[in-house]
Amino acid sequence: MPKIAVISASVRKGRKSHSVALYFQHYLTEKQLAEIEIIDLDVYKFPIFEERLRLIENPTEDMLQLAAAITNADGIIIVTPEYNGGYPASLKNVIDLLYSEWKRKPIAIATVSAGAFGGSQVITSLQFSLWKIGALTVPAMFPVPTVEKTFNDDGRPTDPETMDKKASVFVNELLFWIAAKAASAS
Repeated sequence: MPKIAVISASVRKGRKSHSVALYFQHYLTEKQLAEIEIIDLDVYKFPIFEERLRLIENPTEDMLQLAAAITNADGIIIVTPEYNGGYPASLKNVIDLLYSEWKRKPIAIATVSAGAFGGSQVITSLQFSLWKIGALTVPAMFPVPTVEKTFNDDGRPTDPETMDKKASVFVNELLFWIAAKAASAS
């Protein structure tokens, strides 16, 4: 069974995107599609980016744990809100901290907003940053508009049937690229 890390990117007070990360944890676990680890950036208290992990003389235990989680994951789902057309600094900080850990890692991006477009403006800038460090962003999107109406705080959707159907396409694309990477490595 593949290992998928779900990154909950927001550290904002009252954040709603974390409910979507919890949804993926429930969905993947209940469907027995993958082993899941939630990487909640709100739990980590990383300093503002100063240097890549490999060049830091005394990295924190949190930095080392994050690097291990990304390295050990077969694939990643990033759940990010859209803030003024971009993604949060907490996510950019983590992307820049690591380098080789992202290389050729299949990554699926779920975007979240309070508005009607589901964070669709953030996808291009996030894909570009990930592409520049060699990550493999899968060609599937999971935009969540009006997140506060679509999910409860525990990650349960208000319309489970529709959300699961949408998640199936998204997750299956990530699983395809995880399998393709594994096949090319053998």
